[in-house]
Amino acid sequence: MKFSINREELLEPLQLVSGVVERRQTLPVLSNLLCAVEDGRLTLTGTDQEVELSATTESISEESIGEITVPARKLMDICRSLPGAADVQVQLEENRLGLQSGRFKSHLATLPAVDFPKVEIDTTSLRLNISGNQLARLLEKTSFAMAQQDVRYFFNGLLMEIDGGGVRGVATNGQRLAISDLTTKTGIDGNNQFIVPRKGVIELARLIKDVDQEEIELQLTSNHLRVTKGTASLTTKLIDGTYPDYNRAIPEAADKLVVIDRREFKDALSRIAILSNEMYRNVKLFLSQGVVQLNANNPMQEEAEESINVDYDGEDLEIGFNVGYLIDVLNILEGAKVEVALSDSNSAALLTDPEDESSRFVVSPMML
Repeated sequence: MKFSINREELLEPLQLVSGVVERRQTLPVLSNLLCAVEDGRLTLTGTDQEVELSATTESISEESIGEITVPARKLMDICRSLPGAADVQVQLEENRLGLQSGRFKSHLATLPAVDFPKVEIDTTSLRLNISGNQLARLLEKTSFAMAQQDVRYFFNGLLMEIDGGGVRGVATNGQRLAISDLTTKTGIDGNNQFIVPRKGVIELARLIKDVDQEEIELQLTSNHLRVTKGTASLTTKLIDGTYPDYNRAIPEAADKLVVIDRREFKDALSRIAILSNEMYRNVKLFLSQGVVQLNANNPMQEEAEESINVDYDGEDLEIGFNVGYLIDVLNILEGAKVEVALSDSNSAALLTDPEDESSRFVVSPMML
């Protein structure tokens, strides 16, 4: 294997695929990237056996075909340290990969390409093309609510529901819920559900974060999702399980509607949060006509309170929340106002943007 490439042309796909490689691996080959030269193209692939990410570039010259695996971090660190316009000559020399750029020379240890695990997906059951920036928006509005290392493994991912009218994203950790809809013609019959694991969601969001109106292709099978964007491709395993009926968590009898300035509410909560209990992060809301008073305290007998004006003319209500969950939702919402629908101190709150019906957020109360 042999090729020459400009440092910038190599660094872009290298940075993309290296993100999926974990620093600590049980198998040495999983710390490596697969480098393959064929048909005038260089393809780099990284995997952790759950998520696989590949990127291809045709900006190579003086190439000869071949494939090998090379340490991901060391290769990327070397490329980063080279001058911006440098050309890099790469050649496999027995069991080491030689890199030369100007007066710099290095040799990296390698492992055989046959040892590199490749994800094989089943026959595609669903295929659709959707706007990359719309999918990125859907992920942004839901992924923050995913659980981390929950024993209920299906919470450690994001539910994608696909039907003929579009794609819905759903994420929850059992205490908060985020739902966002992407309306588009998919040409797909029935309601299809897939649970994408947390790392797959994070790497997918990273892959499509800078796309504009570019369309990306989604291929879904019973156990894998493959997303193709230009010359890059991400494949992730899906979580095998049944997602709970999230519709049951959406408050239906919330008869107390509060309209609040979103930024003012977020800023007040951020100040109050400083003196909240570090373990429970609880904040109290005392709601009365035209005003909501925020209060937080901690075991050191420190406390903070602040009142803000709201649009509300219902009965008085006292309710507690995890302040971090409220701030997360307010950060995701984009409108000037936020609507908070409540029923009583023991029931969840529904938060929405009055100008955007595509997303809904539910936050469960805390004991006062």
